[in-house]
Amino acid sequence: MKERPHQRLEVWRDAMSLVEAAYRFSQDFPDTERFGLTLQIRRAAVSVSSNIAEGAARRSTLDYLRFLSIARGSLSELDTQLQISTRLGFAEMSPELNELVDCVFSKLNALIRSLSKPRTP
Repeated sequence: MKERPHQRLEVWRDAMSLVEAAYRFSQDFPDTERFGLTLQIRRAAVSVSSNIAEGAARRSTLDYLRFLSIARGSLSELDTQLQISTRLGFAEMSPELNELVDCVFSKLNALIRSLSKPRTP
């Protein structure tokens, strides 16, 4: 099977790991949160990797940057929802999950910076 452009990106692979971790984090939330924080956490996590992938498939750098910006927004949303869940006592955020969020933020910001640099002909 041919590797797609987004599959070559380390940030996408880390974002996919983040999806798995977010699903595990929210799996034991109260049933009353099934359509609340559980759904929001999972949607935000999926949005990060999905927008990185969609951006990588775009033909223009400007489009790519727009989707990376959306991914970064979803990551901020996810981070907030994880913290809310912890404050409400639904789950304890592990150091590994926190580190994964930080790692994806860092790599996403680095990719955005590298694509934003003016190209010299």
